[in-house]
Amino acid sequence: MTETTKNTGEKLSVASTKTLTLKRGGVEQGVVRQSFSHGRSKAVVVEKVKRRGASPAEKADGGAPAAAKRLTPTAKPPASVEAAPAAAPQTGLKLGVVLRPLTQAEIDARASALDKAEQIEIQEREAAKQRAEALRLQREAEQKERAEAAARKVQEEQRHAREESTKKRADELAQKRLGAETVLVKQGARVNEAEEDVEAPRTRRGVGGVPARAPVQPKPQRVGGEKRRRQLTVVTALSVDEEREHSKAAFQRRTRRQAGQRETEPKEKITREVTIPETITIQELANRMAERAVDVVRLLMKQGHMANSTDTIDADTAQLIAEELGHTVRRVAEADIEEGMFDVADDPDKLQPRAPVVTIMGHVDHGKTSLLDAIRSTEVAAGEAGGITQHIGAYQVTSPSGGRITFIDTPGHAAFTAMRARGAKITDIVVLVVAADDGVMPQTVEAISHAKAAAVPIIVAINKIDKPDAKPERVRTELLQHEIQVESLGGEVLEVEVSAKEKRNLDKLLEAIALQAEILQLKANPNRAAEGTVIEARLDRGRGPVATVLVQRGTLKPGDIIVAGSEWGRVRALMSDSGHSVVAAGPSMPVEVLGFGGTPEAGDRLAVVNSEGRAREITAYRERQKREKLAARQTGMRGSLEQMMNQLKTAGAKEFPLVVKGDVQGSIEAIVGALEKLSTSEVAARVLYSGVGAITESDVTLAEAAGAAIIGFNVRAHKEAREAADRAGIEIRYYDIIYNLVDDVKQAMSGMLAPTLRETKLGDATILEIFKVSKVGNVAGCRVTDGVVERGANVRLIRDNVVVHQGKLSQLKRFKDDAREVVAGQECGMAFENYQDMKVGDTIECYRVETVQRTL
Repeated sequence: MTETTKNTGEKLSVASTKTLTLKRGGVEQGVVRQSFSHGRSKAVVVEKVKRRGASPAEKADGGAPAAAKRLTPTAKPPASVEAAPAAAPQTGLKLGVVLRPLTQAEIDARASALDKAEQIEIQEREAAKQRAEALRLQREAEQKERAEAAARKVQEEQRHAREESTKKRADELAQKRLGAETVLVKQGARVNEAEEDVEAPRTRRGVGGVPARAPVQPKPQRVGGEKRRRQLTVVTALSVDEEREHSKAAFQRRTRRQAGQRETEPKEKITREVTIPETITIQELANRMAERAVDVVRLLMKQGHMANSTDTIDADTAQLIAEELGHTVRRVAEADIEEGMFDVADDPDKLQPRAPVVTIMGHVDHGKTSLLDAIRSTEVAAGEAGGITQHIGAYQVTSPSGGRITFIDTPGHAAFTAMRARGAKITDIVVLVVAADDGVMPQTVEAISHAKAAAVPIIVAINKIDKPDAKPERVRTELLQHEIQVESLGGEVLEVEVSAKEKRNLDKLLEAIALQAEILQLKANPNRAAEGTVIEARLDRGRGPVATVLVQRGTLKPGDIIVAGSEWGRVRALMSDSGHSVVAAGPSMPVEVLGFGGTPEAGDRLAVVNSEGRAREITAYRERQKREKLAARQTGMRGSLEQMMNQLKTAGAKEFPLVVKGDVQGSIEAIVGALEKLSTSEVAARVLYSGVGAITESDVTLAEAAGAAIIGFNVRAHKEAREAADRAGIEIRYYDIIYNLVDDVKQAMSGMLAPTLRETKLGDATILEIFKVSKVGNVAGCRVTDGVVERGANVRLIRDNVVVHQGKLSQLKRFKDDAREVVAGQECGMAFENYQDMKVGDTIECYRVETVQRTL
């Protein structure tokens, strides 16, 4: 430190070799040298602080610090302090300050302060533990990241090593191809470059022998900003002035690798509504979600389910997958596949008039076929050339008023009743043909029964009026016995006297049909997907499966995807009843359809679907239903009267349909009268058809359509009828005593009546104590006061004359043993099913419920 004076200019200096510091008194310092591994050492300064001398007050208290004495909670002062005044005159020693004893408030305050300090210390320890745990987790995460980074670095180094080895092998192969000449040329070039490098420092010298800085050569500009890539050839390899470059393939590989590593922008997730049936394949589920099947399989593997794209999963698993991928789910049952195919309501404004569909029925000997031929010849004579083919089951004619009428040929009524059994209202009007000379025959009555079952209007055509013995009035009178009252007798049923042989009054018959159709106001919507019914089907050798279809609604066109029963296909061609190809078929038009994959059954309903996938689903479902129905018939699950009654009760029906056949008319009248007397306000026997003779195939068809039972009294069924009944699962019962028949029907009808419930009181008990038993719950210790208590009986828990619970008695014990019943005056333990809220003093009422079957 130096300073210059103003007067003399002399410099004053103070020499100091040590650093000025302040030392604490009573501190001794020393230096200790520590030795470490690898020859390292370190000097450490050690300070020793001398202990401060105790104050006179502390010495008087035995050297204990005053602060420690203040923190000690005690209500009684020390004995040394109390004895101090008495000992002072004797010893003559100088006494210290005498502390007053602490009050109770101060002691409480200090205790609370200590408690607060302890709580704060506990909280700080907990906080320290949490911080230590968080620090430990952070360190573990950092250690994991460092390990992953090290693994990635190792992988990158391995990849670089592989690329270097690949590049080195490529160089070696190139050197082998170029030969020794190329190597010599490159070595000569390197030697020349080395000589130039040696001579250059000698020539480049600055002033005074200082080396001059070499001028910086400007880098050549690349064309287009990219290095030109060339393929390695002999010419490029021999060129000395050019550098060795990577090949074009290597450049392309690097570009693809960079493009693959480039992060793409995340696309917006599209949420779809996915329809999931009861079972679905993984590939189909992925297609409906517009997702990759690999992603769906990967998600299943994460859930522990190993599968591939062709496996089938249930609806619950499919719903979990779809919701996991962010889609909404709509569950459908297997039967919902056919939903929306048939009977969809049309807009009334879009309905247009359509041609009526007429079925001609009657006895085969009453001129039904002759009347059909006469109508067709009339149509041909009216102007249609070429005739009408007879191989088709339905055709159209023109009425005198100019309207079109569709006729369906249903010989034997099999197709008509089969269609009704399937719920299709194909026929609009029934023309009942009755011969004037024979009158009403048994098959005529059967035709009337079919028409009534289908609930369609009837037009009576009295044929063969040209015969001398024709009696039309006899026909009208006999029809009254079957509830058919014609207009001439004051009824509402139209009748026309015709002659198919002489073609008399055929125009009046067509006018009557047109008038009845006008009354019915038949309309349909042609501008929609087509619906119809298969009239008949066959397998043609040249054209394949051919189906005669009656279109009911909509318009059928070539190219439509159609489903009929368990068969589907695409319409290849449409043929009219005259054998010509048509472009489209509207409502009430019969056509032949070509394009089915198989032959459908007569009576199957036809519909147009929007895709082949849905067509396959519908046909597969119907095929399964057919197999299950066949298996049920083979195992006898349907057919008995008792099971049929159960089905009727389930459906809520109150009618018992029957088909009765007998040996004589008197027996039939007696049976029908006895069955009508069994009818009550809740259930009634409905005889669909009764007649004399053996049970025929048409009887079985009628019973199948109406779900009725067949009763034969002193008659048997034909072979064809038995086979048809076995196929349809219809039971045929035979009787020879009328009383047995009536008793069986009465018993079957009694099963339709709802049973009555009757309650019988068993006994009462009072709860004395409630015990808690493991695995059982609360058990009530009771004393039976009246009657008897049975295990499994119904009970009521009554509290303050109010029923608080009704249930069943699950356990009944007496002295830890199960008891079936406990009589009055004994004690027992009771446990209820699914109820534990029992209290002392409650009353338990035990009763039994009996089901009493009602009888007629």
